[in-house]
Formats: sequence, structure tokens, C-alpha cells
Amino acid sequence: MEDLITYSNKLILEQSEADIIESAKKDPAAFKPLYHRYFKQIFLFTYHRVGDKQNAADITSEVFLKALEKIEGFVYKGLPLSAWLYRIAINECNEYFRKSRQQKLIVLNQATIERLVEEMGEKTSEGTNFQVLANAMRRLDDQSVQIIQLRYFEAMPFKEIGQVLDITENNAKVRLYRAIAKLRLKMGLK
Repeated sequence: MEDLITYSNKLILEQSEADIIESAKKDPAAFKPLYHRYFKQIFLFTYHRVGDKQNAADITSEVFLKALEKIEGFVYKGLPLSAWLYRIAINECNEYFRKSRQQKLIVLNQATIERLVEEMGEKTSEGTNFQVLANAMRRLDDQSVQIIQLRYFEAMPFKEIGQVLDITENNAKVRLYRAIAKLRLKMGLK
């Protein structure tokens, strides 16, 4: 599998992503290098939201099926195709939660906690209780959680977040800083 992904990434480097997208609009088989390039990151994105490998695999399959079905309407704007795929993945995860009535998950790891705490202006994550942060995240509204996840869990630049959420880059920044302010309040920080 790793060899296939490496080969697909090499193909994408030799041919621009925009060219591959244009080719995929004419021939669905041309979508294959894009699938191989983005499958793992979209799978991990969905897995961190649903917490189950089988459901994550099913959702990821739906993401790529919908992407392939709608590739003709995709307009390349200089950002990676992944931004569009993330938007589809968010919608598919939301649909999964609506249908299954499962509780949404928030997966935190030490690196994510450190980035969040640093952004909140705290000097170190040692003083930040993991459980306090997790509970505060659970009490945030979906939009705030979503933008925090895209920025800190997926390490997306604001421009790409804007495309995923269909907002401007500046609006993405404003929304993130508001979400961080809400998180600080929920954690009892000033």
C-alpha cells in the first residue's frame, strides 16, 4: 500500500493536480492517483470523528464516491483537492451522526493539546488538565469544535480552512479566535 501511495504521489508531482483533476473530469480512471494520495488523510479525519474503523472506512468510501460523481463541477482554485474532500467528509460525518444518533467524538492527543494550549496563550501544557480540556471541547458548539479540529488536528492553513467551510480566509481566522476564546471560558481561563 505504501508503495502505491508513493507511486501516486510521484505521479501527482510529475503532473499538476489541476491537470489530473481535468483528466478525471473526462475519464474517471484518472482520479486514481488523487484517491491514493488523499485516502489516508481523509480516512484518519473520519476515524477521529466516528471512532470506529469500519464506519470510518464506509464514510471515506462515500466521500470518494461523491467526489468522483461530482468532479465535473469542481473548480480548481489553487488549493489542494483535499479541502474539497474535507468538506465532503464533514458532511458525510454529520450525516452519519444524524442517522445513527451516535454521540460525536473528539480525539485529543498530546501534540494537539500542546498546540491548543500554546494558542490560548498558556506557557505550558503541564498545567493543563487533559480532562478539563476534553470536557471544555465537549461543551463547545459544533462550529467551534469543527474549526479547532481543522486548524489543530488537521494542521490546515487558514486559506484551506476557508475553502473547506466555504468562508473567507479572514473569516476562518476570526472564527478560530472566537472558538479559542469560548474554549478558554469553558476551561475557566481568562
